[in-house]
Amino acid sequence: MTPPPARPAKPETPLVVTAAERLTPGMVRLRFRSDDLGAFDGSVFTDRYVKLAFETPDGPVLRTYTALEPDLERGTLTIDFVVHGTEGVAGPWAAQAQPGDTIVARGPGGAYAPDPAADWHLLAGDESALPAIRAALAALPAQAVGHVVVEIAGVGHEQPLDAPAGVEVTWLQGGTTTHQAAEDAYGHEPALAAAVRALPWRAGRVHAFVHGEAQAVMHGIRPYLLKERGVPREDVSISGYWRRGRTEEGFRAWKRDLAAAETTAS
Repeated sequence: MTPPPARPAKPETPLVVTAAERLTPGMVRLRFRSDDLGAFDGSVFTDRYVKLAFETPDGPVLRTYTALEPDLERGTLTIDFVVHGTEGVAGPWAAQAQPGDTIVARGPGGAYAPDPAADWHLLAGDESALPAIRAALAALPAQAVGHVVVEIAGVGHEQPLDAPAGVEVTWLQGGTTTHQAAEDAYGHEPALAAAVRALPWRAGRVHAFVHGEAQAVMHGIRPYLLKERGVPREDVSISGYWRRGRTEEGFRAWKRDLAAAETTAS
């Protein structure tokens, strides 16, 4: 049997920290520069992401983050990091990063940008999806209408969002975004899924971007949009960014198992 062709390696871009800013108690913004952002040439997706390579005692590990505002001429871009104290790998690094620190980014990838021809837009997620949601809002035409729902940890975690006047933004406080949090209790719908269900359903074609914790997104919101509301699959960008109780490596394995199970079932 002929093995499948190897996937081309993603470009690697060395990045240097130029500034750090604490946006909220749970999010840090780092600004970077690079001598060559050519890998981002032609990157038009608002969910544009890179994989950052972190060195650990057990070797390098990759963590995925949304890359914001790449400026090829200036050689600058921005990444917002969700942080939970000393938990994880990327968060503690970002919380302590100083100008001059370096890291390597692989990518970018991406698959979504809001369709200006849609009648309305639905953007939903937790804090991990907030950077991509912000980028999507910036790409919307001024006359766009729709809804944004963002689940945050609590008071003080809201951030300014520049949305068109016709796009209603809802902050869902009290969300639990830590990877070590307990699962939602059986029989109780995740708060983000319940909030999306409670939104008024507008007439016309919706274009949706829904990302965040996998239980809420994949088991709570996806069936609602695709099955109950009958939204065509091509009009929905939906995926889990992380899953409670799992590292990114464990989450990738979970997604592969889920995809395999769905393929078998179909």
